Amino acid sequence: MSGAGHLVDAFLEMMSAERGAAQNTIAAYGRDLADYSEYLATRGTSARNANREDVVGYLDSLRSELSPSSAARRLSALRQFHRFLCADGVRADDPTRIVATPKARRGLPKVLSVAEVDKLLSLADAEANTADASPAKQAMALRLYVMLELLYATGLRVSELVGLKRAAVMRDASFLTVIGKGSKERVVPVNDRARDAIKAYVATLPPGPWLFPASGESGHLERQVFARDLKALSGRAGIGASRVTPHVLRHAFASHLLAGGADLRVVQVLLGHADISTTQIYTHVLDEKLRTLVETHHPLAEGTEP
Repeated sequence: MSGAGHLVDAFLEMMSAERGAAQNTIAAYGRDLADYSEYLATRGTSARNANREDVVGYLDSLRSELSPSSAARRLSALRQFHRFLCADGVRADDPTRIVATPKARRGLPKVLSVAEVDKLLSLADAEANTADASPAKQAMALRLYVMLELLYATGLRVSELVGLKRAAVMRDASFLTVIGKGSKERVVPVNDRARDAIKAYVATLPPGPWLFPASGESGHLERQVFARDLKALSGRAGIGASRVTPHVLRHAFASHLLAGGADLRVVQVLLGHADISTTQIYTHVLDEKLRTLVETHHPLAEGTEP
């Protein structure tokens, strides 16, 4: 590996002298490129004449060892190395130029169970209707209950929720007009329970444009205030505060809809996702449902009658 080692050494010297790379970075590049050079040697080639298939083959060989994010960092080192070889005239082309970066798998969203969401809603409803609470405290409790009902009923982003205007409530509160990302407008249906909560709540509000008014600069409740109140409620409900955020309730809305038989495209529209690939993070719910259906109804599944 003397020739390859010479090229790697020259690259590392450049990284140190010209780019001021840290010693730990240089050492990591050295290990990565030594591993790459050894792989190329097993294929009877070297960095001087490796092609795209060699680079892809190397990355494929790492799948069982590295996570997608680590493999992507490894590819970044290879790209910088091959660009250096091109700039130095060692070779005329860069075999890494059209190699796709390994994509990190998106983690499954945190989701509350239907029973846990019901527990939150029941407690919020009870606190909103406490007779001996002060008017100010009861008003805050009612606001929290309505926001929670609305969030779980619609799957709104928290920014969309707190920024709702009173004019967004349409057709006897059965629909909401929502301005989402990129100022895109969508109409979201509201279930009967959330609709009744909104109608009762709006009747208590003073005149003004916002559905959830506050005294701050924006004129409406800040998302951080809602998130704080929601965590406090989850603590009182005996659910770990770290598990409950506005975004977790958005996940619960989507996951529970899919588990109940909703179409993925419908959920995409309701969530305001521009691309179906964003909504596909919830397909684990569909996968589990299909597995349960097969285990329950397949004639050869264990425990079923022939």
